[in-house]
Amino acid sequence: MNSMKRVTSTVTEFILLGFPGCQELQYFLFSLFFGIYIFTTVGNGTIVCAVRWDQRLHTPMYILLGNFAFLEIWYITSTVPSMLINFLSETKTISFVGCFLQLYFFTSLGTTETYLLCIMAYDRYLAICRPLHYPTIMTQQLCSVLLSLCWVFGFLSYSVSTVQLSQLPFCGPNTIDHFVCDIDPLMALSCVPAPVTETVFYVLSSLIIMLTLLYILGSYTLLLITVFKVPSAAGRQKAFSTCGSHLTVVCLFFGALLAMYVSPTADNPAEIQKVITLFYSVVTPFLNPLIYSLRNKEMKAALKKVLKIE
Repeated sequence: MNSMKRVTSTVTEFILLGFPGCQELQYFLFSLFFGIYIFTTVGNGTIVCAVRWDQRLHTPMYILLGNFAFLEIWYITSTVPSMLINFLSETKTISFVGCFLQLYFFTSLGTTETYLLCIMAYDRYLAICRPLHYPTIMTQQLCSVLLSLCWVFGFLSYSVSTVQLSQLPFCGPNTIDHFVCDIDPLMALSCVPAPVTETVFYVLSSLIIMLTLLYILGSYTLLLITVFKVPSAAGRQKAFSTCGSHLTVVCLFFGALLAMYVSPTADNPAEIQKVITLFYSVVTPFLNPLIYSLRNKEMKAALKKVLKIE
């Protein structure tokens, strides 16, 4: 009878191990990630304000960049605040509902980012490969429609999979060796195998990552072909400078995603999975303001204006 009760008992909370270590290490990690979070939110928030307040930046390219910076603020917010609480907590627990809410927002915001990077690649393709038609094709109205679709589909993509996963029985253990509620550790804690849910999630993840990446690479292949046909070195340099920042972010973000969700990582140590997840969910949003502000003259000028730097 007791064994039946143990089997049918329901998990009401999970334990996120995060980054185990002594209390001094926890305080150090808290200070480090708190600093990263503040820099990321302020840096990306400044880009949002610059795009909003500077009339010169009211063009599709900068409107997309402003949305990207806004997205990065929420993306890092889906993980780091709970990490900070975890560093100072003795129990390191997260409620069942809280865990699945984090999973939903974490995956949805990440998916929205892949779609948004596609739209930004499309914008750069039109600007360089079809410059004469660019103003009539990429209007602010089309830009708004594409952004709306990006956010809507980003939040719809994993909604069914997340609900299906939350309906699985969890009867213990409830320890997650990660700093975020992600699909792999949660699937491993389910009392019964769920091959259909697992297959749907991985097929969906692979399709989203691979198709968006192939689209971006295709856009940049056509773009580079056009750039190399430009006769003047100055013209080529200008084209590369407008695309370099975006391509850098694409390489950082998709490189980590491919390593995590497309390549087989089930046999990798938990520490490796934590590092990879940390890279695309925290490091990329952290570097975003530096990448875009250091390589773009217009953005540098707008940021100086917002920050009142002469």
